[in-house]
Amino acid sequence: MRGIGGALTASRVSLSAIILILGLLLYPSATQAKDKLLDEAVDFTGTMLFLDSKVPGLIIGAVRNGETAVAGFGKIRDGSDQAPDGKTLVRIGSITKAFTGTVLASLVADGTVRFTDPLQRRLGWDVKIPQKDGKEIRLIDLVTHSSGLPREPERASSPPDNPFATITKETFIKNLQGDLLLFAPGTGALYSNFAFDLLAQALANAAGKSYEDLLRERVLGPARLSSTVFNPDAEQKNRLMQGHDFVAKPLPDVPSVPMISGSGGLHSTADDMLRWLAWHLDRFATTNSEMRFLDHAAYLPRDGLNPVFGLDESGHMDAMGLGWVVMMPRGDRPLILQKAGGLQGAFSYTAFAPTRGVGVFIAINAFNLGAALKMAEVVNELIATLAPR
Repeated sequence: MRGIGGALTASRVSLSAIILILGLLLYPSATQAKDKLLDEAVDFTGTMLFLDSKVPGLIIGAVRNGETAVAGFGKIRDGSDQAPDGKTLVRIGSITKAFTGTVLASLVADGTVRFTDPLQRRLGWDVKIPQKDGKEIRLIDLVTHSSGLPREPERASSPPDNPFATITKETFIKNLQGDLLLFAPGTGALYSNFAFDLLAQALANAAGKSYEDLLRERVLGPARLSSTVFNPDAEQKNRLMQGHDFVAKPLPDVPSVPMISGSGGLHSTADDMLRWLAWHLDRFATTNSEMRFLDHAAYLPRDGLNPVFGLDESGHMDAMGLGWVVMMPRGDRPLILQKAGGLQGAFSYTAFAPTRGVGVFIAINAFNLGAALKMAEVVNELIATLAPR
């Protein structure tokens, strides 16, 4: 592994002995899985990534055939001796989009909305949604990053202690009134937070309730995710992993405003994320079966799209699902659905092989781009190892 190769080649000590010694020194916090290979793989992978990245804290967890393992390394915040574990709260950033996609799947499954419903019909705002080349934005365009909307709406600066304060309904409406679309909806793919925030608002309007209540009712409740929230309470804040900026300066915890609910507002824990992955992997369950089926499909193949931008950082996008980046089988690696996130000093990544019963979640508490790219690569390789074709 990068960063420790010289030390390994210079020593006659076996790799397994080195890992054992390092494990004793680092005191990783880990749950013990009945699947001993899973436990070993998670601990080994986490140890290597933590040593290589030199981030303040790292948490990794995996599920295979219903068994789980979690390992934590480093500290959850500056000045603390507490190592992260399965109950440590992390900002999962854009992984929130995959939750939004699951809400859409739920509403399509029960007939509340259709994928091809125009945003104009579902948003419920007094604004004319822009079109391009005679094509209007549909819900499926929003969830597959093919709406033509830019990555972010233009907005005024926000104060450092509330960086999302100017992301408001009024800001969105002002943007929608301009010549906004970068390409005709459905013809290209461009990563867009703006699109997912509009999608969440449209789904809430269609369901007749707040998006937070809708998410809790359709996804968090059924999957038993008790620590997945937009704004943590006092007890949850005590478990929050502190983020750090690109120069390792600690960043404050800041509120998630309602208008980022669809794109990046959620916090979660490794335990909750593994429950959610296990929910996805239970694909033959009779409860919510239609919802899962819809959520795991590929809806927008890459072939023929122009442009395609901002969707390959964590692995080559072969198609887009409902917020999920779909990676087709390649070599020993099975079909993978994956999503990365980064917000307020934390990078996270989750991926699962829906037909192989394997899923992984990982997070670091620093804006370390090299470490973020590496951890996605390693997780994809770990899934290939745990779920060989």
